[in-house]
Amino acid sequence: MVLQSVQPIEKMNAKSLIPFEIALKIADTAVFAQTARHLKNIEVAVLRGALQGQKYDQIAQEYSYAPEYIKHDVGPKLWQILSSSLGEKVSKTNLMAVLAQRADCVGQSVQRNEREQEKIAKQGNKQAETIQEEGKNLKSFSLAASRTIHLKSLEPPVGVLPLDSALYVERPPVEVQCYEAVMRSGTLVRIHAPSQMGKTSLMIRILAHAKQQDANVQTVALNLQKTEKTIFTNSDRFLRWFCAALTRKLQLPYQVDQYWNNTFNSQENCTSYFENCILPEINGVLVLALDQVDEISRHPQIADDFFPLLRSWYESSGNPQWKKLRSIVIHSSEDSVLLDINKSILNVGLAIELKEFTANQLFNLAQNYGLNLSNTELDKLMQLVAGHPFLVQQVFYYLVTQDLTLESLQIMP
Repeated sequence: MVLQSVQPIEKMNAKSLIPFEIALKIADTAVFAQTARHLKNIEVAVLRGALQGQKYDQIAQEYSYAPEYIKHDVGPKLWQILSSSLGEKVSKTNLMAVLAQRADCVGQSVQRNEREQEKIAKQGNKQAETIQEEGKNLKSFSLAASRTIHLKSLEPPVGVLPLDSALYVERPPVEVQCYEAVMRSGTLVRIHAPSQMGKTSLMIRILAHAKQQDANVQTVALNLQKTEKTIFTNSDRFLRWFCAALTRKLQLPYQVDQYWNNTFNSQENCTSYFENCILPEINGVLVLALDQVDEISRHPQIADDFFPLLRSWYESSGNPQWKKLRSIVIHSSEDSVLLDINKSILNVGLAIELKEFTANQLFNLAQNYGLNLSNTELDKLMQLVAGHPFLVQQVFYYLVTQDLTLESLQIMP
C-alpha cells in the first residue's frame, strides 16, 4: 500500500478539527477493516492523549502505565497499525490532520448522497429509498462514537479470552507490572484470584508479551487441573511427569529415565534434570507458567515437595544457569500448605491479585459490546454481579445476542 502525505496539522483550518468520538470511530473502523480487531483500551487511551496534545509520560501517568511501555511499545505499534489501516503515514504529530481529512471525506460522501437522493426523489426513482438508507449509514459513521463488535456469530464468553479478543479488559497497573516482571532474570510472578476472574487470560498475554519482546524467549504453559489424576499418586511420579511434560513441550530429547537416580530423592532428581537436560538447551529464556496449582495443594505430600522446589529455583536465580528460568504461578485459593512459611512461594516474587471490574472498566466493556448503558443501568449491574468478570461477560453477551434487557435478566430464574 502506498502511503500518502498529509498536510501538517498546524496548517489546517480550525473547522477541520473533529471531536474525539468521531476521530475514534474513524480510527477504530479502519483498524477493524484491516485487522478484524478493534482498538484495545490502552490504544484508545494513547489515541485520546495524542489528540489532546499530551506527552507519553502524561498519558502513562493518567492511566497508570509505565512511561516506557507507552513510549516504546503501545505508541509506535499504534501509529504503525493506523498507517497501514488508513493508507497514510500516521504519527503522533499528524494524527488529528489524518483523521480530520478522513472525516471530511466522509462528510463529502454524505452530502453527495443527499444530493443524489433529492435528484432521484424528483424523478420518482424507486432506488431513492435504498440510497437514502446509505446516506443515513454514512451520517451514522461520521457521528457515532461507540465501537461495535459483531457478536451474533461469536461463541459465549466462556474460558480463556483469545489474544485478539476485544472483550479482554485491562486492569491497570496489573498488565504492565506483569509484563515488566517477566522480562527480569529469575523472576517469579504469582497471580491469585477466585475462579473465573481472568487469571489464565492474563497469563497467556504475559507469555505472548515475553515472546514478542525477545525472540529468544521460549514459553511453556502447564494446566495442572487437566493432568491425569493418577499423576498425583506420589511426589516421585508427579516430578517425573513434570520433567517429561516440559521435555515434550520444548521438543527436547527424552532423558528422564537416564537421569532419575534412586540414590537421590525426587526433588534432587528433578533439579538435576533441569540443570543437565533442560536449561542447557535453552538458548535464551524459558518462561514456565503453571496454571491451576491448587490441584497440587489437594495432595499435601506432593505440595510439601513441589512448592519448596519452586522456591529453591527462584532463590537460585543468582546462578547464571537458573537466570534463564522465569516462572508464573496461577492459583485460586491460599491453601494452608501454600501458607507454610517454611515451604511457601507466597512470600517471594511479584504478587498479583486480580479484583472485580471497576465501574469504569465495566463501562469500557459495555462499549466493546456495542451497548450504550446509562449510569443507572451500570450501577444496577454492579449491584447485581459486583463486577465479577465472568458474570459481567455473560450478562453483556445475553443482552446483545438474545435481545434482552437488564430488567429481564434480573427477573430470570
